Amino acid sequence: MYAVVRRYEGVTDPAEAGRRVDEGFVPLLRQVPGFVAYYWVDAGEGVMVSTSVFEDPAGVEASTRRAADFVRDNLASLLPNPAQIMAGPVVAAA
Repeated sequence: MYAVVRRYEGVTDPAEAGRRVDEGFVPLLRQVPGFVAYYWVDAGEGVMVSTSVFEDPAGVEASTRRAADFVRDNLASLLPNPAQIMAGPVVAAA
């Protein structure tokens, strides 16, 4: 498995961002081949973190492109700062 974590800082309306992600982005992400799981976390103080898990690195790459497009088209006013993106193979899981 492979995962990508995106950290967004300076989120202006976490509740609205969560709603848009749940209603708009999650359905798009489920269409990516190899999709395993997705989590959108409100870490507080204007920080939100997403974690996407896929069976292979191609899924991570596809999700990263879709996330960038979705943020640009639907969340730019709520996520004013570029995401910090980290990705790689999952080496331990529960």
